[in-house]
Amino acid sequence: MTFKSDFRKSGARVRRAGGGPRRGGIAVGGGLGGLLLVGLFIMLGGDPAMLAGDGGGPAPAPEARQEAGADPCETGADANRRADCRVEFTGISLDRVWAEQLPAQAGIEYQAPELALFQGSVSTGCGAAEAATGPFYCPADRTGYFDTSFFDTLVRLGGSDGPLAQQYVVAHEVGHHIQNLEGTLGRSDYGNPGADSDAVKIELQADCYAGIWAHYADKGPEAILEPLTDAQVAQAVETARAIGDDSIQRHSGRGVNPDAWTHGSSEQRREAFLAGYRSGRMASCDTLGRGAYR
Repeated sequence: MTFKSDFRKSGARVRRAGGGPRRGGIAVGGGLGGLLLVGLFIMLGGDPAMLAGDGGGPAPAPEARQEAGADPCETGADANRRADCRVEFTGISLDRVWAEQLPAQAGIEYQAPELALFQGSVSTGCGAAEAATGPFYCPADRTGYFDTSFFDTLVRLGGSDGPLAQQYVVAHEVGHHIQNLEGTLGRSDYGNPGADSDAVKIELQADCYAGIWAHYADKGPEAILEPLTDAQVAQAVETARAIGDDSIQRHSGRGVNPDAWTHGSSEQRREAFLAGYRSGRMASCDTLGRGAYR
């Protein structure tokens, strides 16, 4: 999915959080926020015990500070060239879609989340996190956090390096923000995993919400993206499959164990994204069986 090259943003949509050396692990016991941070790391096959301390190894390099007025992300053309700009402009597109669809389909006023880019490590309302944690949404400060080095990890796991694959990651995390606005995000419990767990249902719904964004993102006068192609949809589907729990378990050399799933199988994640993309309806994403959508 490419942005209209002549689209120019009216103001900054992301903040660039200062990166820096490791200062201990994330707040694992801090409730939902800490568990959300751990969840994606576990999904990638990491040992959660590694998050409890420094973990050794070299510290990440601090993020270079930008000079005032040196914003590298001004136009859609910038977003088509740079991953950090792509995160920001995807956020703008998500705001436009959900500001219309959330009240229309769920009767809830959309309140935009904050989006933060970081390198190496970052302090959040849910505790400290490192790049190895992957992208995450912190409900305590209503912010999605992204280190774009994760996009390279996606490719190593068998995902696509295409733009819609990266945009899908942003849309998934904003999907968790939508759940936070709905009051359902607290049902996610990574301490009780399994194929039928609420953790899996919450994650699959976020995938479906990402599909809803893709359904609307190239339509209407407010759209800032060029028309979506079948090949671009395939990028997102390929990536959703690559980060299914069964695929992650195989990639990490473990046997497939549905009792440990927190995000859903490759096929479930693929189908969840496509359900939202094909229908554009939140009712198609009702993994929790609430029946709350118009």
